Amino acid sequence: MFHGLFGIVSAKALGKKKFRFKNKLVSLDSTVIDLCLSMYDWAKFRRTKGAVKLHLVLDHDGYLPCFGLITDGKVHDVKAAHQMTFSPGTVVVDDRGYNDYGLFAKWTQAGVYFVTRMKSNALHEVVAEHEPPQNRGILKDQTIRLTAAAAKDKCPHLLRRIEAVRADTAETLVFLTNHPKLGASTVAAIYKDRWQIELFFKALKQNLKIKTFVGTSANAVKTQIWTALISMLLLRYVQLSSRSGWSLSNLVALLRMNLFTHRDLMHWLNEPFATPPDPQDDPQTSLAWS
Repeated sequence: MFHGLFGIVSAKALGKKKFRFKNKLVSLDSTVIDLCLSMYDWAKFRRTKGAVKLHLVLDHDGYLPCFGLITDGKVHDVKAAHQMTFSPGTVVVDDRGYNDYGLFAKWTQAGVYFVTRMKSNALHEVVAEHEPPQNRGILKDQTIRLTAAAAKDKCPHLLRRIEAVRADTAETLVFLTNHPKLGASTVAAIYKDRWQIELFFKALKQNLKIKTFVGTSANAVKTQIWTALISMLLLRYVQLSSRSGWSLSNLVALLRMNLFTHRDLMHWLNEPFATPPDPQDDPQTSLAWS
């Protein structure tokens, strides 16, 4: 029930697009939620530690989650990714934890694009060199073919390899994508925007109580995580609906302080420090007894 409600709320709370291309852009990542193994013996993770893992797809239109999967802590990220489906044309951005050539081939055949970091030891041959854009921090833009025996069997498709320099640290980053038309600097910007899912996980754990659970069963833990995700969607929705520049932490704090204050929510969001109305000015409608 809570999983279904999460899907309904997420569809209502999307924001504006950041990039000009028409493709849907999503980030894919996971976070581990630690549990005490003596109390949650079903959630075995390591020898002396318990955990569940939240696998999340973050829609970059508003940076809101649009799909989630809760597994035990031992489930690998790639295995969870294989259980997810994306619409053709979607651009999925993920980190090197999802480097799996079978997964890349599956997405390519389905018309799904990906942007990720390339492994430093990935064997490949350059099929074509493309002129990199000037003054954008792009060093190389290449069309490549994977040459390692296992890699080329699993993913025989041509891919793009892009080298870029971080402006802040001068570190060279190598990206891998199957999108043939996106600009090289756009690919680099897409991967940089992946950081938003890390920020979402941080906000989820800091602002909502998913470290202390009210039940010890698997169903109780999952219900509390889904409830927290729904709460985050609602908080982001009211944050985006307000004309004020609310930070999420301030919004959460002041909402807690005003839970028992009778006032119009949208009016309060736009004028949070206005004097609350007198409850006597808006008496409750009298009951009509027959």
